[in-house]
Amino acid sequence: MKFGYVLIYVEDVLGTLAFYEKAFGLERGMVYEEEGVVDYAELKTGETAIGFASLALGEMNLGEKYERVSPKGNPVGMELVFVDEDVETATNKAVEHGAELIAKPIEKPWGQTVSYVRSIEGTLIEICSPMDA
Repeated sequence: MKFGYVLIYVEDVLGTLAFYEKAFGLERGMVYEEEGVVDYAELKTGETAIGFASLALGEMNLGEKYERVSPKGNPVGMELVFVDEDVETATNKAVEHGAELIAKPIEKPWGQTVSYVRSIEGTLIEICSPMDA
């Protein structure tokens, strides 16, 4: 088995995609549009893509059997993790483009620098320095 994708069901697929492109410098991958409506789009992140799917597609796939991600309340108990050599600059860039700062960059006891932001659709994102092997 191979880990294929991370999918986040969102209200505005293109708006969310554009935010991630600007805030984290990620490159747009596939965009699926039908009859002028974008229901799915991906970001290239290496071997595993991050996909954004419309709430309509979520309802088609899952009905009402999932908790929608939202920028209100506490974040869902999972996170995306982006690795960058300069955590402070990456965090500042994300906040400049609309992310909510959750925790400023700090160095952890194991030597890794870590910060947390919340994206415009509500996903919790960790920005961290690489771990030395």
